[in-house]
Amino acid sequence: MRLDRRLMLAGLGSLVGLRPAAAATDGPPEPAPHEAVKALPRTLPGADLQVIDLWPGNPPGGGTGPDAGGYRYVEGAVGDIARVARPCLLVMRPANANGAAMIVAAGGGYEFIAIGNEGVPVGRVLNAAGITVFLLIYRLPAEGWGSGPDAPRQDAQRALRLVRARGTEFGIDPARVGVLGFSAGGHLMGETAVGSALDLYPAEDMVDAQPVRPVLAGLIYPVITMRKPFDRTHTRRILVGDDVTPAEMKTYSVDLQVGPETPPTFLAQAIDDPVAVADHPLLMFTALRKARVPAELHLFERGGHGFGLGVPGTPAAAWPGLFLAWIRLHGFLRG
Repeated sequence: MRLDRRLMLAGLGSLVGLRPAAAATDGPPEPAPHEAVKALPRTLPGADLQVIDLWPGNPPGGGTGPDAGGYRYVEGAVGDIARVARPCLLVMRPANANGAAMIVAAGGGYEFIAIGNEGVPVGRVLNAAGITVFLLIYRLPAEGWGSGPDAPRQDAQRALRLVRARGTEFGIDPARVGVLGFSAGGHLMGETAVGSALDLYPAEDMVDAQPVRPVLAGLIYPVITMRKPFDRTHTRRILVGDDVTPAEMKTYSVDLQVGPETPPTFLAQAIDDPVAVADHPLLMFTALRKARVPAELHLFERGGHGFGLGVPGTPAAAWPGLFLAWIRLHGFLRG
């Protein structure tokens, strides 16, 4: 999908919730004197969401990062985000919070982040179940960051710690913070779930005393492995290129890192997916079973790749209800 890079998106002050975006008048408003970034146009999918910067200063690892023209990142009209200069969380608060929180990572092959398809719509469904949602706007590895393929992993670890550290502010139980990812975002959330014992950056502040391990993980049509012949994905090309070393194979293949500490995991996939073929969740499910980690897998005959919530009336559209039933089984929705 080609991005409309003429529309720039950044954070806003303190607006929250899911109110309809106001129509733009004379373009984006000028930034307030205390803001370090420009305010965003009101016509974009994430426009009315509270923004929380992940890092108190520059992200770890160095690098110049992309030029976002003074904004946090660039967002196209349909919610495809690129040029992430300042990684952040977009907060979606439910009307009746139950103390559970979900960090959601949309996909895009690590080249963009499709919050218009796999972020905001999914957040609304989770909000309706009382879950506070944090859409993760993570750094993209090819955009000039010194940490390269580990930049988004650092952002994901920081996001889990930050949500737990600010749990009181958002009415969140730190013991009920889960992750949900799609496609490349599924790879990112999978990497975060299996790699919680490894700190990927030096502590920045007291936030980093919080644990990284999510209580559960949902991976929807995820990229799982760098192994041949299942490695024909844009995610693999962006992360490790064409020549994958044995160390990279293990580091960026989620299934090769599954162990007893991996949290319960939910997997959903369409068998006709031409991008992350069905072998990806099958390899992950096999690894989870071997490690005796609670897991649930749903394979739909049709749906392709990137179906988001699923086309209404199709079998793939059943996954959100199945996911909510599964997290309820694991005590995530109590209260």
